[in-house]
Amino acid sequence: MSAAQNDPVLPEQLDNQLEATLKEIGIPPRPAILEEISREMRNPDPDFNRVAQLISRDVSLAASFLKTANSPFYGYRHKARSVRDALIMLGLKVAARTVAGVILRHTLPSGPNMERFWDASDRTAQLSAWLVQKLGEQPDVHSDDAYTYGLFRDCGIPIMLRKFPNYPAILAEANRDPERPFTEVEEAYLPTNHALVGCLLAQSWWLPEATCLAIRHQHDFVLMRTGLQSLPSASRRLIALAQLAEWLLQRLTGLSATREWDKMGPACLAQLGLQEADLPALLEAAKAFLAEAYSED
Repeated sequence: MSAAQNDPVLPEQLDNQLEATLKEIGIPPRPAILEEISREMRNPDPDFNRVAQLISRDVSLAASFLKTANSPFYGYRHKARSVRDALIMLGLKVAARTVAGVILRHTLPSGPNMERFWDASDRTAQLSAWLVQKLGEQPDVHSDDAYTYGLFRDCGIPIMLRKFPNYPAILAEANRDPERPFTEVEEAYLPTNHALVGCLLAQSWWLPEATCLAIRHQHDFVLMRTGLQSLPSASRRLIALAQLAEWLLQRLTGLSATREWDKMGPACLAQLGLQEADLPALLEAAKAFLAEAYSED
C-alpha cells in the first residue's frame, strides 16, 4: 500500500466526493429556501415574518405547509389560519423539515405512475407520526421526526427510476424476495441502492443524523434483530415505526405488498414494545385515523 493510501481523507475531500456522487446519481441540490430558513434558525432573534414571506411566495408550497401543520397527528387544538400561525405552532426547526418534505415531492420525478408512490409515502409518514402519539412519545423520537422520516425514507426510489432504465424490474424482484435484504437485490444489478441514495439526499438537505442513518439502514433486518448499538436508538425506532406504518397501510389498502414485514416485523415489534396480539386493534385505530386525516381530500 502506498503512502498516499495511508494519508487521512481531509474534510474538504469528503465534501468534494459527496458533491461528485450527488451529481453523478442525479440527486437534486438543497433547495434555496432551506438555506434561508436555516439562516434564520441561526439568528438569536429569528424573523418569523421573513420565513412566512419566503414560504408564501409559492402558493402551492404555502398551502401544503399549512395542511401539514394542521394534520391530526400533531394534535393541536386550534388550526393554523396562516403560514405565520403554522410557523409559531411548529417552530422553525420542525417547519424546515415540513417544508423540505413538501418540496421533495415537487423536486423529484413525477408522473401518473408516481402518484401512488407519493400517496403511499405521505400516508406512511402520517401513520408513522400517529403511531408516536398512539404508542407514547419517546425523548429521542417525536411525531415530526417520524413524519419526516416517513416522507424521505424511500426518496431514493424516484432517483433510481430516473437513473437506471431497468430499475422497475429490479424493484419488483426486491419486493418479492423473502430472504435477501432489499438493498442486496438492488446491488446484484446496480452499483448502488435506493437506501444509500436517499441517505445522501437527506444529508445534503440537512436532515438530522438519526433520520439519515435510518434511511440508510431501513432494510438492515440483521442489524435490527441483533439490536447492535452501532445504530442509534432513535434510528432504530424510526425504522420500526415506518415499517409498522407501512404494514398497516398495506393491510388496509391491499396495495404495494412487499416481504419486508416478514423479514423485519418481529424485530420492529420488539423495538416498539408490541406483540402480534396488539396488531388487530392497531389496524382498526389506523383505519379510523386515515379516514380522519384524509377526509378533506
